[in-house]
Amino acid sequence: MSTSHGTTEWKKRSVVSSFILKFDDAGQQQPKVALFQRSDKVSTYQHHLAPVSGSIDTTDPSPLAAAWREISEETTLNPGSLTLLRQGKSYSFSDASVKREWTIYPFLFRLKTPADEQRITIDWEHEDWGWHDPDQVIKDETYATKGVPRLAESLRRVWFETDLGPEAGDVLSKALNTLAHDHESGARQLADIALQTLRDIIPLLPSSHPEQWWHHLRTAAWHLSKNGRESMGAAITSALLSALAQLEPLVLRQSTSGQSRGPTAAHLQSPIPTTQILSNLTDILASRKESSIASISTAFQSLLSTTAVPAPAPAPGSSESASRLVSILTLSESSTISQVLISSIPSSPNLAVNLYILESRPLFEGVSLASSLLRSPLFSESESESESKSNDRPLHKITILPDTSPALARSSSGLQIVLIGADRISSSGAVLNKMGSLPAILTAKFLNPDVKVVVLGETGKIAPPSGPVVGGREESDGVPPSDSEEENDPTQVTRAWEAEYNSERVRRGAAELIGRNKNDDSESDGSKTARTVLEIRNVFFEWVPASLVDVYVTEKGVWSTKEIREHAERLGEEEQRLFGGL
Repeated sequence: MSTSHGTTEWKKRSVVSSFILKFDDAGQQQPKVALFQRSDKVSTYQHHLAPVSGSIDTTDPSPLAAAWREISEETTLNPGSLTLLRQGKSYSFSDASVKREWTIYPFLFRLKTPADEQRITIDWEHEDWGWHDPDQVIKDETYATKGVPRLAESLRRVWFETDLGPEAGDVLSKALNTLAHDHESGARQLADIALQTLRDIIPLLPSSHPEQWWHHLRTAAWHLSKNGRESMGAAITSALLSALAQLEPLVLRQSTSGQSRGPTAAHLQSPIPTTQILSNLTDILASRKESSIASISTAFQSLLSTTAVPAPAPAPGSSESASRLVSILTLSESSTISQVLISSIPSSPNLAVNLYILESRPLFEGVSLASSLLRSPLFSESESESESKSNDRPLHKITILPDTSPALARSSSGLQIVLIGADRISSSGAVLNKMGSLPAILTAKFLNPDVKVVVLGETGKIAPPSGPVVGGREESDGVPPSDSEEENDPTQVTRAWEAEYNSERVRRGAAELIGRNKNDDSESDGSKTARTVLEIRNVFFEWVPASLVDVYVTEKGVWSTKEIREHAERLGEEEQRLFGGL
């Protein structure tokens, strides 16, 4: 794309800038960042130091995909030797010397081991490369002349340790690592961790310049929202934006009209009222402990009453008193689903529930969900025989099914509801949930087009609208383009193959495949001669298109995509106001 600056045609380019870090074996020394000296064969910035850079093509699904492609082309490194550490907030600038308008998407990768440095092989775009101190690249003005334009700006957007200071930077870095690798906590719990981290950082930030202080705090919040765990990012972002909005009046002076006019230097409090800010954040964290389950349960109970069907006649002599029946299929282990079922069903008199739970491999969360429900008074089987005979409450039933068998989830009266949680809800209403959600819904809809797909989730799970599409992937049927396919350790999948109850043939095949997968992952120099590369994937989440969802049950009532979109747009405006200028 080109644009006119006066009489000169300028070109617009979106590019990725990928920095590679190397840590020492013990992790004690300051890491080094790789910079590459551009050759005389490239069209711009010849002989200047730069990260691994390149244009985002229309065939690239996303900026991150473009970053991996460029790294492979220019260094031969791949995910076998590199891991993504952070992404940085994109920014734009113009350079009259080359007639370009650049939009930069920074990324920070780290070598998995120092030995992986030996795998780096540069291509024709570079003539040399070396390791540099990231703090020096940002602070030393000589890099401004020997590096590509805005080299320091691109690096500081992923290497926040220089601006935040070593202590605050270390706290934030460790928190991001915790968020990224916590596969036990739900989205609400991860949002609490992010808020607590923000509180821990505040006393450590340099406070001599109020404008910088407010900028650094919002920068830390941005990284917590984007670089923790992307699949849970909506809940984290929503909590952080809400907290920043509540803290803002303490940081900004009020105009004579009583309305804050924005985070400008002229309106920032000096000194920063740190003690009061910390106290308010403590109150915000405490208020989040007040659960929204009661409100969601009330809305879900109303939905149950309108969805249930007449129950079959009880057998002669049976004490079962249910006049209404609802059959529900669910999967994974959502604390929201568990608590809502336990809270709402007892409030629905004469209602029996047939609950079908998919086992939810590879971690079998469905098994854990069934166990927790059976321990609750609602589904408890601990009554004595005499108590059971005298108790005319409805008889509920729980059935656990393999993930391959959602079609079995139907009673004599059919299946009424497919119930899923939400780790994230896009502005269009698409739902990111545990892998297996989509095939379960498609199967249920095929067998019974009238089945209702119900999403249980707090409004905090709703994400603001995404920015303009960069690369070649457009939104399709409400499913946003993203890199939220969270890859996890394949041993979570393969350990079931190695179990002793399997046949010897299966165990032998498992050993061969696992060994081959490890070898293929470790190769990064393109020297393999085999025609087939083996890949064992363990993706946790998938998108359910909005077109397959009937209703969203939230703490604010039963919503449609209209309410989802309106809420997301309000959140997007707040995100732009607080993060837009970073």
